[in-house]
Amino acid sequence: MSLRALLLERISQTGPLSVAQYMSDCLLHPEFGYYATRDPFGVRGDFTTAPEISQMFGELLGLSLAQAWIDQGRPDPFTLAELGPGRGTLMADLQRATAAVPGFHAAAQIILIEASPTLQQMQADRLATDDPLWTDNVHTLPQAPLFLIANEFFDALPIRQFIREASGWRERLIGAQDGVLAFGLGADAPQPGLAHRLEDTEPGDLVEICDAARPIITGIAERIVAHGGAALLIDYGDWRSLGDTLQAVRHHQKTDPLAEPGQADLTVHVDFEVLAQMAHRTGCAHTRLTPQGVFLERLGITERAQKLAEPLSGSELQSLISAHRRLTHPEEMGNLFKVLGLYPAAANPPPGLEA
Repeated sequence: MSLRALLLERISQTGPLSVAQYMSDCLLHPEFGYYATRDPFGVRGDFTTAPEISQMFGELLGLSLAQAWIDQGRPDPFTLAELGPGRGTLMADLQRATAAVPGFHAAAQIILIEASPTLQQMQADRLATDDPLWTDNVHTLPQAPLFLIANEFFDALPIRQFIREASGWRERLIGAQDGVLAFGLGADAPQPGLAHRLEDTEPGDLVEICDAARPIITGIAERIVAHGGAALLIDYGDWRSLGDTLQAVRHHQKTDPLAEPGQADLTVHVDFEVLAQMAHRTGCAHTRLTPQGVFLERLGITERAQKLAEPLSGSELQSLISAHRRLTHPEEMGNLFKVLGLYPAAANPPPGLEA
C-alpha cells in the first residue's frame, strides 16, 4: 500500500480533497508522511535550509534574540523556542553564540515544537547537553516570556487555494482522473474570509489562505503581549500572496506536487501580511518585513564571515564565501527569504529589524 493508493481510495469514497487535506497527509501521515519517514535535509535529502548552509545564520539570530532579552530586562526564567527545528542545527549554533551572554543560558528553558519523531531524535542527539523539551503545539508553551525562532516553518503549513470568479470563489480541489490524482474545482461560493482580496484580484486569479497559521501566530503573540519576548519569523514569501505557489521538491529538484505523494517536500510562499495582521489583533507589535540579506547584514554577517575566514584557505575559504553569498545575495536567498519580527508594543524591535 502507498499513500497515493490510500488517497485515491479515500477520494473514491468521500470525494475530492482540499489542497490543505492533501498537504497534511503528504507531509505528516504517520506511516507514509514525508516528515514522518526521513531526514529531508542536506545533500542526501531533498533541500537545504539556511542553518545547514552556515553556522553564521543561527549565531546571528541567536545574538538578535539575546539582545532583545537584554533590552527587556533579562527576564528569568524565559522560554527559548523554535518551531520546526530540523536537525537542531540552528539551536545548537544559537547556544554556542550566546554562551558568553551573562545569565542567558541559565534563564532559558529550550522547547522545540516538532511533530516528526525522526527529527526529534536527531534534535535530542545534537542538543543533549541543553536539556530541551518537546511539544507539537504552541499552546502548551509555558505562560512566560517567549523568545522564539521559526525558520522555514510556515511555508510547510497546509493551505487552501481559491480561484476568483465574477460572483464568488471556487476552491481548487484534488480528485481522481483516469486513476491518477488531478486538480479540479469546487462549486462557485462566497468566501467571507477572502473579502479583502476583492480589491487586488480579478476573475481567474488564484489566492491561497492558511487557516493552520492562525492559532499558531495567535498563541505566540498572546504570550509575547502577556509576558514579553520576541519572535523571528523567517521564510520565503512576501507581504501579500497572489497566484499558485504550491511546489514539490525531491532530490533538490522541483517536481509535480501530485506525482509522488509522501515522497517529496511540499511548500508554499508565506503571506506575511496575514501573519502580521493576526499578531496585531492580539495587541502584539510587528516589524517591517525585511529581506533576509538586509537583516543579516545589519547583524554583522560580513564581519563574522571575515573573522571565520582568517584561518581558512583553499576549498574551505571558498565554501565560506559561497555560504555568505547564498544567505545574503539578492539573486539567491537574500531577497527570496523575508524576516518578520514580533515584539511587545512597549519594547524595541529585535536587532536587525525596524518598526
